[in-house]
Amino acid sequence: MSRSGSPGPPTDSDSPYSAIAGARYGRYVVVLAAILLVAFTVHVALSTHKGVTSVRPGAKIPPFAAPYAIGGPAGEVDVAIHANDGQAGKVPACSERGPGILNICELYERGPVVLALFFQGGSCTAVLDDMQQLARSYPQVAFAAVAVKEGATSVARVVRAKRLTFPVAVDGEGRLGELFSMVSCPQISFVYPGGLVQSAALLNTPSFATLQARVAQLLAASRARGWRPGRT
Repeated sequence: MSRSGSPGPPTDSDSPYSAIAGARYGRYVVVLAAILLVAFTVHVALSTHKGVTSVRPGAKIPPFAAPYAIGGPAGEVDVAIHANDGQAGKVPACSERGPGILNICELYERGPVVLALFFQGGSCTAVLDDMQQLARSYPQVAFAAVAVKEGATSVARVVRAKRLTFPVAVDGEGRLGELFSMVSCPQISFVYPGGLVQSAALLNTPSFATLQARVAQLLAASRARGWRPGRT
């Protein structure tokens, strides 16, 4: 025990090394907190209260009309089933058509559809390149994508950079993320002509071979059900 007023023996906290270690520890804490914040944000952005993921096979895909990232009209995604359907929209989604509008009903009226929901994070947008390549090989299948909780300006840059020719729309409020119970990125749905979901959605970034196989299966299954180009 030291006398009152006299300095005691040096402690670890008096060491310059402890100050350096403390600073490093502080930086690690900040970085870890940032990582956890990003993970939490993604979780909140994608999670829903429904307890299921995507739309079950055999169910009708929810109707929606979304503005294109390039050349789309102002406003949010229309998910209304009936006219004056509250916050869902004033016009039934299936009826809202025109230039710059991605209407899922219009697509499945023509034939089978491959729909990707995505956001701009990590490698999620890589699936768009694969879809672009497959769109050339499977012209009878409609490929489309919607960016969830993203703005048109940033998504338009992706469309231009990747030179995408299939429709890419935006869902600024994340309505489709909730409607489709989106819990992963991307989420890829396979839809029969007429709007029924053909098979379970892919809930991560698939290999090109996997995605190609699922597209081929969708087309073959659609034909087996009697569909031919030009009729649903």
